[in-house]
Amino acid sequence: MIEDLFKEKTALFADGCRTELRAQENQQTKIVLSNGIITANSSVCASGVNARVYKNGVYGFSSTAEYSAAAADLVLKAATENAEFLGKHAGKKSAAIPAFSAGYFPVNKIVEPTTQKDYIDFIQALDSYIVKQCPNIKSRGIAVSADSMDKIIYTSDGYSGHHTSPRSYIYVTLEAEHKDGTPIELFKAIGGFGNFFDTHRAPEDCFSEIDALYKKLMDKREGVYAEAGVKTVVLGGDLAGMIAHEAVGHTVEADLVKMGSVAGPNLGKIVASPLVNLTDFAHTAFGKAAPLPVFVDDEGILADDAILIKDGVLSGYMNDRESAAEFGVKPAGNARAWGFSDEPIIRMRNTAVLPGKDKLDDIIASVDDGYYLLDTNNGEADLTGEFMFGVCMGYEIKHGKLGRALMDTTVTGIAFDMLKTVDMVSDSVHWSSSGFCGKKQWIPVGMGGPELRCKITVGGR
Repeated sequence: MIEDLFKEKTALFADGCRTELRAQENQQTKIVLSNGIITANSSVCASGVNARVYKNGVYGFSSTAEYSAAAADLVLKAATENAEFLGKHAGKKSAAIPAFSAGYFPVNKIVEPTTQKDYIDFIQALDSYIVKQCPNIKSRGIAVSADSMDKIIYTSDGYSGHHTSPRSYIYVTLEAEHKDGTPIELFKAIGGFGNFFDTHRAPEDCFSEIDALYKKLMDKREGVYAEAGVKTVVLGGDLAGMIAHEAVGHTVEADLVKMGSVAGPNLGKIVASPLVNLTDFAHTAFGKAAPLPVFVDDEGILADDAILIKDGVLSGYMNDRESAAEFGVKPAGNARAWGFSDEPIIRMRNTAVLPGKDKLDDIIASVDDGYYLLDTNNGEADLTGEFMFGVCMGYEIKHGKLGRALMDTTVTGIAFDMLKTVDMVSDSVHWSSSGFCGKKQWIPVGMGGPELRCKITVGGR
């Protein structure tokens, strides 16, 4: 087995140095169908080997785009030399990083290939369905996006293992025309963790999702513009997840805390309503597999959940080995790398607001004049927790009942202020795991949450 070939190289690990050896292969496939015409069709594979050595308070790193046991010899030697060289010039040494329990985690899932023809046949069937069932659209687009990371990791003082992360998504985009002539569009990502035919057994399984998307688009054709100002809103699970990841999650990554994020001076303080709990889940959430499970991180840490907000109190950060030693806590497996030539950095995995006890119908009924904001198509936040997210689908709430659909709008605020206004939390969680986080290097992430009733600034026309 390929794992055994790399395992033999642990005999080359330098004495007295903490060492990581990682062999990695990434695959990405993208096919785009625009109004029935294939406009993109690509499949890319990138593989290689890297090593990282910790010595004298610094890391030495080396990688090569050669996926072989022989390449491991080269990167181990170079990484050790790099650590020795940097150690002579680093000045003040970092605190010692403790060792952790060792073990081996076997491969969690086999990455299985899918032919380009299989992808194309599948989405052409969906395209035919859209043509028949969605008569009032101006254009349509369907895209397949399938990616995987296959990592073999050996460490000198931690868990080793073979970890894979395949995921497959179909993106459906429908465009129509508002009654005033304005172009409008909505999209839906259908899929999740696994190989393509794990998540998409047959085209017919996607039809109900397309029907729901088309209905929303037809509602939006009659949509109105939101009234600008601070409003009582019900945030859908996708927006709650976006806040969990972008507006809060990045502020509590320990490397960004050390750079001055708002979370630094707020550890142990109230930053949200006592109804709000936030966790970065490793591989299991609410009794089920998390959307993008991580069992062992790229530093050999056995993954565990990182509790970030507990009953409204900021309770912890996400760490790698080095920052955990600095803050005096145990790392939970948040060190991840995207490609074979990337060093692991602190990243989120499956970050979500935990569900509460309220029913969605009761939450909507409690709002006299506000909005139910469902879907987001973009967003950004900074280290102060200030955010702005685009909202591409939502509805008015009038006297406790849903009203007209909304045209595109925005929501803005400061996360730790907005979360303090949360006074109802639904009992279900909606996950999204089709995107990438772009912090320094790409990485697949999951984000989610329940519906939240809160006050937020809504943009107007």
